[in-house]
Amino acid sequence: MPSLKAIRSRISSVKSTQKITRAMKMVAGARLARAQQRITALRPYAVKTGEVLRHVSGSMTAAAEAEGTIETALHPLLVTRPEKKVLFLVLSSDKGFCGAFNSNITRAAEREWREKKAAGIEVEFATLGRKGRDFLTRKGATVANDFAQIYDGLDLTKATVVTQWLIPRYLRGDWDAIYIHFSEFKSAISQKPVFERMLPLPASEEAQQDKGATTEYSYEPDQKALLERLVPMYFEISIFRALLESQASEFGARMTAMDAATRNAKEMISKLTLVYNRARQAAITKELMEIIGGAEALKE
Repeated sequence: MPSLKAIRSRISSVKSTQKITRAMKMVAGARLARAQQRITALRPYAVKTGEVLRHVSGSMTAAAEAEGTIETALHPLLVTRPEKKVLFLVLSSDKGFCGAFNSNITRAAEREWREKKAAGIEVEFATLGRKGRDFLTRKGATVANDFAQIYDGLDLTKATVVTQWLIPRYLRGDWDAIYIHFSEFKSAISQKPVFERMLPLPASEEAQQDKGATTEYSYEPDQKALLERLVPMYFEISIFRALLESQASEFGARMTAMDAATRNAKEMISKLTLVYNRARQAAITKELMEIIGGAEALKE
């Protein structure tokens, strides 16, 4: 059995750790509340922008197919071509202590990477978050760019920086498609890993159904001008939304992990206290037995 001093030292160490995890939980909770408000406000706008863009592109595709001008009708960012080389945007965190948040994203990205590679498709990565970059580097992946400290002072300008790096290279033909991996925020205890194609924009089921419909809509300005404005805006807003989703998910995962760590520390302190009391009682009993034994020896 460990000495009383060693047990006391262990209890003191666990109490210090408990104070740290409790403080980290409170900080993560406060930051989560702000991040949750931001993503709740932005999410409907991002979703609706995507719906409008899909409907406009879908109706233009249907009209172009009827006229035989499909190759020139759509915006260059929406034209689908065979996938030979693609880019994965991987959003992770810069720090740890957030449970399985990072491992869920990186493992999902690795799984999709292996599937693309097995299909003969070359994959490059752009990382937003240090943990994702470190994981992919260890795995031998090709990291085309790492957007360091992207979450510091997170606002729309950070998404603009990513967009301005991606779009010219996509238009130049560096990649045939761009996919994004991020964690969608559901609640403080639930984050859903998401893998979806960003470019070219996939047509919605509604747009596919509308191809044979006779309903017509009036656009102001015309569809082409609207598409020129919607496509880069949607891409930028989608990246900003993914960043906010990832940040809120990180805070939620960290708060949950630190709450569990705090509770585990409490349980460990209780167990160590019980061990300490038993060891102290055993030591006292031993001393009493020695005293009694000594007294009996003197009597003889």
